[in-house]
Amino acid sequence: MTEKSFLADKLRADKPVITAWSQLSAPMIPEMFVRCGYEAVTLDLQHGMYDFTSACEALALTALAGAHGIVRIPIGDNALAARLADMGAECIIAPMINSRRQAEDFARAMKYPPEGERSWAPFRVVMLNGQTREQYLKHANSQTLAIAMIETREAIDALDEILSVPELDGVFVGPSDLSIALSKGAALDPNGVETAEASADIAIKARAAGKIAGVFCLNADKVEEAFHQGFRLMSHGVDTICIDHAARGAQKEVAWLFSSGETAGQ
Repeated sequence: MTEKSFLADKLRADKPVITAWSQLSAPMIPEMFVRCGYEAVTLDLQHGMYDFTSACEALALTALAGAHGIVRIPIGDNALAARLADMGAECIIAPMINSRRQAEDFARAMKYPPEGERSWAPFRVVMLNGQTREQYLKHANSQTLAIAMIETREAIDALDEILSVPELDGVFVGPSDLSIALSKGAALDPNGVETAEASADIAIKARAAGKIAGVFCLNADKVEEAFHQGFRLMSHGVDTICIDHAARGAQKEVAWLFSSGETAGQ
């Protein structure tokens, strides 16, 4: 088996990583993203249709296709975070982390003692990594990333305290929720100036604290902007949007048949 490269090593070396984003619980979709060239895929268990079983299958297909598996968990489900790490997730993104205590509880659920309280059962991840159990125990705390989402006013106010949690590896900006919070519920403006400025400040503070900075990007221009702001883990390409765009494009290619009045048998 080829020696595995780890997402954590790339991001800590300041290399940019683009992750596809999968909401549909069809494990073949993450594999297809990888075979199209993505080096990471994020499975969305917060707003997507994945459950534990489908996520486990998708993580295996992603790893065996040669990419990094990331999972966004439901709000506050730290037990699930640890289970998914056992199943091969290299990075867990936890939404709606608004305080140091929440960040500590999440991060410590991802780390083995003495850094945390994660329970030992990595039977699947060692298979996917090609490691012995002893090798995994030695490196798991550094190789398994705990990333907290920053997407509320409370989180921005507590950002310095969140970033001071030693077991936390980084933060990830959710621009849609952040824009709603910044406007006090008046607007959804993830690509707006105020959101971009707040995001840039988060990236600056994260990097200054020695943490990884990640962000959800809604188009390629935002990926470029995010990179220059200091983000290194950036999402681009959501399966539902990709399928919608492809389906609309395919339908337009044959729309002449229906607009011309042609019917079957003529």
